Amino acid sequence: MRLDTKFYSSTDSGIFRETISRMFVGAKQVINRPSLLGDALTKFQLKALWLPDHKRILIDNSVPKIKHRWIEAHEVTHSVLPWHRDCLFGDTEQTLTPSCHEKLEDEANFGAGRLLFLGERFLREGADFAIGLDAVKTLSKLYGNTLTSTLWRFVECMGDERPLVGLVSIHPHRPVQSAVAVPVCRYFIRSRAFDEQFPHVNENDVFEIAKLYCGRQSGGPLGEAKISLTNVRAESCAFKFETFYNGYDALTLGAYS
Repeated sequence: MRLDTKFYSSTDSGIFRETISRMFVGAKQVINRPSLLGDALTKFQLKALWLPDHKRILIDNSVPKIKHRWIEAHEVTHSVLPWHRDCLFGDTEQTLTPSCHEKLEDEANFGAGRLLFLGERFLREGADFAIGLDAVKTLSKLYGNTLTSTLWRFVECMGDERPLVGLVSIHPHRPVQSAVAVPVCRYFIRSRAFDEQFPHVNENDVFEIAKLYCGRQSGGPLGEAKISLTNVRAESCAFKFETFYNGYDALTLGAYS
């Protein structure tokens, strides 16, 4: 489609001289009158933006390069769906995640997942691996996607009948040194089977489980353990939990065993 990718700094509003009459974040209109694009980017902390008239995707240069591929696929999906074209879309960190359920953002994230994991191919190839973080790491390299997006797709694809749960969080035993508040649990991923059988288990429960077995290593595998969870029928079910720290996030996978 010859889409052009440009980068901007959300702290430098003077870089833009274009004006817009409508700005949407997800499906919500946040600007009703012409406004400087740079001011809007700063005010709403947008991480990415699709400009239909210019066939251009804008990405905040503060976003780590490893995340650009997901952002680009997300914005490309906006651009190819006709019912998305009437709006000028800006995406925050929240709307760029597969967990966003607003109609248009959900469609853009679904399209990004199908593009980057090649439709049904990921399901077929993922089924050849033993369930575990080793499979996630191998598939991440094979498909050229982040560990986080691969974990998400792995839990969704492999967990229709087998309960799987994933968590992306801070290190269980290393406080985050940051000037801004950092959420303990960023993403909580549940497969269809897990959601049906363990609806009462939340992200805080999984984080506390990870704290039980994780070491204080600064990177790599943090540990694993067999843990029992109680399902909706009050049955005790054995799970294998394991956690890997990539230097930014702790990725935890729990699989019914």
